[in-house]
Amino acid sequence: TPLFVPKTLPSAPAEQRMVLVACGPYTTSDSIAFDPLTDLIEVIVRDRPDVCILFGPFLDAKHEQVENCQLLGSFAEVFKLCLKMIIEGTRSAGSQLVFVPSLRDVHHDYVYPQPPFLFPELPKDDRPRVHFVSEPCTLDVD
Repeated sequence: TPLFVPKTLPSAPAEQRMVLVACGPYTTSDSIAFDPLTDLIEVIVRDRPDVCILFGPFLDAKHEQVENCQLLGSFAEVFKLCLKMIIEGTRSAGSQLVFVPSLRDVHHDYVYPQPPFLFPELPKDDRPRVHFVSEPCTLDVD
């Protein structure tokens, strides 16, 4: 009886992934309103990248309104509002979000290497797609 030996097929090429990379600050120099961040969220929703790697600063220590203490809340509160804006605004896109801190993030540790951001308020449904990493870090996409 002949023995059937299946033919080995070459492996299929890996599926392509769209990765969007952005670097803060996500505000204009004269306002802390995060208007450029709103534009970025619109791009994420429109293009639906698989992964968004977002580098800080998210709340820039060098911003004039931060330096002059002209914010309406604490640094941590403004940062949390920024995170909520990004996470909630990109939900429909389903993109994986990777948050990388900067030494200029005023609300975060000024040490190097930097630990990841802490955001215990992260909704349970968003936890599989939101990732907080240290700086430096190594990312393995797929």
